[in-house]
Amino acid sequence: MLGWALAFLVVAIIAGVFGFTGIASAAAGIAKLLFYIFVLIFLVLLVMSFIGGAAVG
Repeated sequence: MLGWALAFLVVAIIAGVFGFTGIASAAAGIAKLLFYIFVLIFLVLLVMSFIGGAAVG
């Protein structure tokens, strides 16, 4: 999921360089959303591993 966030970030940067502000804004919004989802999942799994004391997954 972090890979998708980075891909959309790159698309946003390239679109911004070429002046496609609408596409750049949309791609940056998607990248930000995916990044926050990734961080949330990471934190949930981190807490689960501390609480459980065993490998999660």
